[in-house]
Parts: sequence; structure tokens; C-alpha cells
Amino acid sequence: MTNEEKIRKAFAEKDWHEIKSGDSWLIFKIMSEFVEGFEKMSKIGPCVSIFGSARTKPDHPYYQLTVEIAEKLCKEGYGVITGGGPGIMEAANKGAKAGNGKSVGLNIRLPFEQSSNIYVDPDKSINFDYFFVRKTIFLKYSQGFIAMPGGFGTLDELFEAMTLVQTSKIANFPVILVGSAYWGGLVDWIRTTMLEKEHNINPADLNLFHVVDTADEAVKIIDDFYTRYLLKPNF
Repeated sequence: MTNEEKIRKAFAEKDWHEIKSGDSWLIFKIMSEFVEGFEKMSKIGPCVSIFGSARTKPDHPYYQLTVEIAEKLCKEGYGVITGGGPGIMEAANKGAKAGNGKSVGLNIRLPFEQSSNIYVDPDKSINFDYFFVRKTIFLKYSQGFIAMPGGFGTLDELFEAMTLVQTSKIANFPVILVGSAYWGGLVDWIRTTMLEKEHNINPADLNLFHVVDTADEAVKIIDDFYTRYLLKPNF
């Protein structure tokens, strides 16, 4: 079998480890992840993305609050998108199930974690190798972002969403931080250092996000936004 035939066979079987002909070939693997994501997500309907720590345990108040938020969102007609893993992601998918809503998991393949949690709908579970492809799917198919307490990954997703809204690269939609005790220090730093001291953002940028403490507040912000603007899903 020639090298070209081996590569063709590897692509047909999605055997990416067999493809060793240079970085330029990786574009086909990246394309395949985009295609699979677009095809599956375009059939699902309006959803809200919920982010947060994979380390949060089921007995933690933030886990339980996430379940409540997701359940109430689904009872209002939204689906829920998460990263598909444990912790806050599991809580959000669990709440979606309890609310009889669509429960989507965009799972990332990592060397030490993570398998998809049991509350993701089997037909709405998508696996990714590339964080940037996964984040594109999150952004394209979400009607709102809810950030629960989390780590670097949560901050990465949060600030990318706000950057794209700020620069009008995506449509404006609600970005909600849940837990004023957790997010308060960051919000104060954004206001006092980024805005007032260094002038690195505009005063209007503080309106890109909301800080709340209850499930009802989070759901109301999303409902009020779409009622006010009569917007349709962004796909």
C-alpha cells in the first residue's frame, strides 16, 4: 500500500494517529470536527451554555444550584450545552434531564480526563480533540452563557465570549456570572483596575455581563432579553 493509500484509508477510518505526513494534513481532522459539530448542533434548537469547574462535587451548593438553573431553563423551553464532563457540567446536564430538556455535551479528549457524564443525551454527545473547535461550537449554538464558579477553563470560555460580543464578532446575548461571593473580586478588579485606573475597557463594557446569586435571577435575565428583542435562535 502506498503512502497516499495509507493516508486515504486513515482518513476514511478516522485513524488520526496513522496520519504522519506533516501539520498541513491536520486541517482535515480539524475540518471533520467542525463538520460533525455543525451537523449535530444545527438540529438541536436554542440552548444555553453552562460552564464551571469539573471538580465541584454533588454535595456542593454550587452543584445543586446548577441543577436548579438548568432544570428551570429547560422548563422555559431552552436546552442546555455543557462540556460534557463531571462537576458543574454534570450538574447542568442532570438539571436538563430533570426539566425534560435537551442535554448536550461537548466533550474534550484529554490524557487524564474526561468521559461524558451519564446525563448527556446519547445522540447529543460530541467528542473533540481541539479546544478551539469545541469553543467555536459553544459560541455558535448558544443563546446565552452562564458561568458558574470554575477554574482557568471557565475563565477562558467566559472572556472569549465577552471579547467576541464586545467586538461584535458574535451577536449580543446574555452572559451571566452566578455567585457574587466567587466572582466579586474579579468584577471589582475589572471595574477599578481595567476601567478606572488603566482605561483598558469602556464603561459600557461592564454591561456585557450580569452577576446573580439565584436560579430565578439567571433564568429571568435570559427570558427578559429574548422577550425584549424578539430574537430567534442564532442558527
